[in-house]
Amino acid sequence: MHVLVIEDEKKVADALKVGLEAEQYQVSVAYSGEDGFYQLSAGTFDLVLLDLMLPGRDGLEILTTMRKRGFEMPVLILTARDSIEDRVLGLDSGADEYLVKPFAFPELLARIRLILRREKKETPVKLSLGGLEMDLVGRKVKRDGEGIELTVKEFQLLEYLLRNQGSVVTREMLARDVWQVKERSTPLDNVIDVHVARLRRKVDGPFERKLLRTVRGLGFTMEEGQ
Repeated sequence: MHVLVIEDEKKVADALKVGLEAEQYQVSVAYSGEDGFYQLSAGTFDLVLLDLMLPGRDGLEILTTMRKRGFEMPVLILTARDSIEDRVLGLDSGADEYLVKPFAFPELLARIRLILRREKKETPVKLSLGGLEMDLVGRKVKRDGEGIELTVKEFQLLEYLLRNQGSVVTREMLARDVWQVKERSTPLDNVIDVHVARLRRKVDGPFERKLLRTVRGLGFTMEEGQ
């Protein structure tokens, strides 16, 4: 699970990173609202821990803009603002949970587990695009009713692309979220390109309509209408 911590107090942010990584979460940190919003726009995260009082672009502005643009990942607000009005405003702006500073780290972990339980209930068991169908429970893939055999990594790659259908998925995102490597390298880019090419042959090769497209200089996308 990839967590983005947006917190301008460096000691707090770094302590959260160390604590969450000890719990086996992958953690990225932004020390300003602008950097946080940039990372949200450029990457893929499963959870955002968001401080409200940030320099430049404050937390509520980030939150409302996220929701307007369709970002659906859960957001847990961490803030010293403890009035009822502030809590209501945060939740009404799109936050999933609200935790007042100072807080005990075990309580933060409990709130994260609560969010994960909610998300798990809402996680789809099937993904689809056009005639392509992916059964995440049965680990089966079909297109127009015809079965497609995929390797484990091809299955993971297709799932990631379908979860982000209509958006450009960069090689950096694939390296981090599918291959679980923190830093890209040229050899890994070559591996990613080989897997994408193999996947394209299997899901697009025999079919007239193409779904998997390379976006030159950016990455890949899956969408209809090609």
